[in-house]
Amino acid sequence: MPVREPETIRLTPQAALARLLPHMLAMQEARPGGRVVLGLAGGPGTGKSTLGAELVAGLNAGQAGRAALVPMDGFHMKHAKLEALGETDFKGAPHTFEGAAFVAFLERLKHASGPLRGPGYSRKIEDVVEDAFEVAAAVRLLVVEGNYLLLGDDPWTGVRPLLDYAVFIHVPRELVRARLLRRHGEEGLFTEARNRAHIERNDLPNYDRVETSKGRADLVIELDVTA
Repeated sequence: MPVREPETIRLTPQAALARLLPHMLAMQEARPGGRVVLGLAGGPGTGKSTLGAELVAGLNAGQAGRAALVPMDGFHMKHAKLEALGETDFKGAPHTFEGAAFVAFLERLKHASGPLRGPGYSRKIEDVVEDAFEVAAAVRLLVVEGNYLLLGDDPWTGVRPLLDYAVFIHVPRELVRARLLRRHGEEGLFTEARNRAHIERNDLPNYDRVETSKGRADLVIELDVTA
């Protein structure tokens, strides 16, 4: 865990990739034979998933199969469980994830000698999909992305020690609000009124909570974006 304030820089998404890609390669070179884990943390709607996928694609362009993306979203509680608990209005909040299972999965991934499958999350059905991805045995670089990687309370506090390098992605709150409204409306599953209410009640408070965890990162990237 960092003992000093993280470095903070403002970068475009492409400049962020240009910064992170060689850094991961350098970490891999310094640890031959082991797995290197980079964490991309930040609030909902900040672009972590897109940046993570592009970073993995860039790493694999140089050597196929050396990197894999590991999304935290697959560890949402299943929707049926949230309904049983009466927590559907707060879906996406830290307590609506299987946080301990996520930490255990990362621990296995970091030291696995064989292939390992993990769950994903589909916005088309708003639910968990089992065995959505597989991390092959040959993978040496893991890019883990999710909102709560740097939270300091249990069970999330178990994530940070498993990250070799932690990056926090910041995007302004008002831009996040607009992005989330577009995201929630893309699949047409809910009304606009429902989506606006969910964002104000749940998504933006989650964004605010995640913002308090940036001090646990090694690097804070303020993304230079307009939409």
